[in-house]
Amino acid sequence: MQNKNLILLLKSLMITGISLILLGIYFHLYNSTIEAMGVTGIIISAACVAVGMILSIPTKMVVTFMLVNREIKQNIKKNPRH
Repeated sequence: MQNKNLILLLKSLMITGISLILLGIYFHLYNSTIEAMGVTGIIISAACVAVGMILSIPTKMVVTFMLVNREIKQNIKKNPRH
């Protein structure tokens, strides 16, 4: 897999994870239907947050890839090979 495709995949997983975390928080704080479900509602809300956190793990990898690429580009500009 090429670097661009890998970064795109990691970014999409990261965005999906953050969205699920926000959905879980919304369920927990603002949705009366989930609140009325009792323990089942709490489990649904917690599951959204947990899966979101698992999917947002690639965040650190994406930032690392971006910093490494930036450093490589800066080194090429400073020391072009002849």
